[in-house]
Amino acid sequence: MLTQTLEDYLKAIYEIAQERGKVTTTALAERLGVAPATVTGTLKKLARLKLVVHRPYRGVELTEAGRKIALEVIRHHRLIELYLQQALGVPWDRVHDEAEKWEHVLSEELEDRIDELLGHPTHDPHGAPIPARDGTIAQPERVRLSELVPGQRAVIAEVSDHDPELLRYLGARGLYPRVAVQVLAKEPFGGPVVVRAAGREHALGREAADHIWVEEVRDRDGTAAAGAAR
Repeated sequence: MLTQTLEDYLKAIYEIAQERGKVTTTALAERLGVAPATVTGTLKKLARLKLVVHRPYRGVELTEAGRKIALEVIRHHRLIELYLQQALGVPWDRVHDEAEKWEHVLSEELEDRIDELLGHPTHDPHGAPIPARDGTIAQPERVRLSELVPGQRAVIAEVSDHDPELLRYLGARGLYPRVAVQVLAKEPFGGPVVVRAAGREHALGREAADHIWVEEVRDRDGTAAAGAAR
């Protein structure tokens, strides 16, 4: 049985790979709040267990066995987040930290009960897909809000759950998953992205826009659509 620390590493590797593509020692150290030397030592242990492939200076990748464990922990985490929000009324900016405490100890029986109680959900409160019981996970095509150009319309698909302050900031502006947005302006040199949502305009810092993933609204011919977000 793996320790909580090793499971945290596998989960972090999976999440960083989804966000950035390449998983570096530095990125893992920042995500987990540990020294790079500690990360290097733990990756060697995971490699001996055949859960990761680590190539110095080229990043780290999960093996199939490592990916299976990571997705199981992520399934627990996201189901717990949704249960806390829907059943207990915990705000979306607080469920992440609570789920971190539960994800490693949730039994399969309780996991199934929560899944059934919630109606076999497909997404957590922040829009992230919940892995299925068989270890598969949907990978919809998404882009960062900061990548859109003025005039493009989209629907918020997911918001990063790692910063409670950001979640409170976006929640106060009604920028939740499934909300339609339109980019009105995009200032140069890392300036704000101005969007309209539900009839209101918001100037989002580039860092905030980088942590919002959207699904572009497309016309029938497949091109990105422009127009008003209602």
